Amino acid sequence: QVQLVESGGGLVQAGDSLRLSCAASGRTFSTYIIGWFRQAPGTEREFVAAISRSGGMSYYADSVKGRFTISRDNTKNMVYLQMNNLKPEDTAGYYCGATLSSVRIGAHYVYWGQGAQVTVSS
Repeated sequence: QVQLVESGGGLVQAGDSLRLSCAASGRTFSTYIIGWFRQAPGTEREFVAAISRSGGMSYYADSVKGRFTISRDNTKNMVYLQMNNLKPEDTAGYYCGATLSSVRIGAHYVYWGQGAQVTVSS
């Protein structure tokens, strides 16, 4: 079993940067693909980014490509989401999750954190 805890959210201005962290517990952390999803009020949870088990492959939604960078440190059981040039439309609750299969499909994730709020003012 894997437990995930997000941190690093906050209120920033458009153009600012923020780094989210996802701390994982459990010995099997490195066997999971880790992804970040976000959900704004009244919308469905959407894929943001994901990283492979070794960290060698990363995947991004078109809306964040070039601005966000996902990374992981399996020695520390940590995954990070560096978010640069933030826009008001990035405002959402951000959730990290763990999956053994499909990267972009939230329903295939078996573990989720509690979420971290990111608010970007214009």
